This record gives sequence, structure tokens and C-alpha cells, in this order.
Amino acid sequence: MFDFLDSGQYDLLDAFWLTVQLAVYSAIGSLIWGTVLAGMRVGPVPMMRAFGTAYVNVVRNTPLTLVVIASSLGLSQTLGFTMGADNFADIGFRMAVLALTAYTGTFVCEALRSGINTVPVGQAEAARALGLGFFQVLTLIVLPQAFRAVVAPLANVLIALTKNTTVAAAIGVAEASLLMKEMIENEADALFAVFAVFAFGFIVLTLPTGLLLGWVAKRVAVKR
Repeated sequence: MFDFLDSGQYDLLDAFWLTVQLAVYSAIGSLIWGTVLAGMRVGPVPMMRAFGTAYVNVVRNTPLTLVVIASSLGLSQTLGFTMGADNFADIGFRMAVLALTAYTGTFVCEALRSGINTVPVGQAEAARALGLGFFQVLTLIVLPQAFRAVVAPLANVLIALTKNTTVAAAIGVAEASLLMKEMIENEADALFAVFAVFAFGFIVLTLPTGLLLGWVAKRVAVKR
């Protein structure tokens, strides 16, 4: 049933390695962008709050496939925005990372904003009374506690991100789901085995992440 794995025709390791790279780069970008958005949404500047709110509500409710295709067709092919890449494979990969970051950052923002709401208001007021500005209060007082409170929700977001990397196949990124599509077309007599292999692969990628971040959430949980 699994003879196709020994044929050498399919490079599973490279496909899943590309999936890992997509997930890691997008996770880093999403955490940064989501933190910026959360800062905008709780900030004192009305225009920044309006932008953060509008961006989160629009992008979060837009299908990820549409965001990925728009980044490829709109930014890359129409506007010539290649992010420094000079070949189709690299352009597709970087556009996919950009789209996943733009999309997942909205969920990071909302998770982090819920964590910010758990920080007692008195702490921020005390910090302002000591002469700290908004940026100092946010980065030194509020965000460290907010991140501790939302490790578990962020773990769910990152697990969902790993699975969402399959959408990158829509713009030709040669990650795991694109290889699975090829194998389904070529191995019609072993469909169950193909599905089993890729399901196991994604379990291997996501289960340790969930277990590790679940353990971290318990270790850093805020005692109130």
C-alpha cells in the first residue's frame, strides 16, 4: 500500500520542510504584526485605533485563499512587488509568507488584546503616575503580562497557521499539500495511504507544538 514512498518519485521531506519554513516565518511575522495591531487597537490615537479595528475586522473575515491569491496576483504580478526574489519559486514563497502573516496577525491581535484586558487598570495608571509614556507602559508593564495570559490561545493560532500553510498551494508553492495533490492524481489506487501519510505528517508538526506551548502556558500562568 505504501510502495509509492520507496519509488523515489516524491520528495516528502522537502515538501514538509517547506511547510515548516512557511509556518515558522509566518509565525514570527504574525506575532510581530499582531502585537503592532494590538498596540494600535488599545492606543490613544483615534486614527490608529480606527485603522487597527478596520484592518482586523476586514482581513479576519476575508477567506485566506483570497488573501493569498490577492498577494500573488495583485502585489507580485500586477504591481511587480517581489520582496527581493528573482525566480517564481521564491516569489511564491515570500508572497505566501506575507499573506499568512497579514491574515494570522489579526488573530494574534485579538488574542493579545484579550490578554491586555486581563491586566489590572491600576497597574497602567500607576505607571503613568510615575511618568511613563504610553509606549513604555505598553511594552514594560502591559504586554509582558498579556503574553503570559494568552500563551494557550496563541498556541491554537499557531497550530491553525501550520494547517493554513496548505493554502499556499493555490499560488504554486511546492509545500506538502501541493505534493499531496500530485500524489492523489498519480496514485489513484492508494488514496487512503496518501491521506494517511500526510495526516500523520501534519500531526507530527502540530502535536508537539500544542503540547509544548500547553506546558509553557501552565508554567507562566499569571496567579491572581
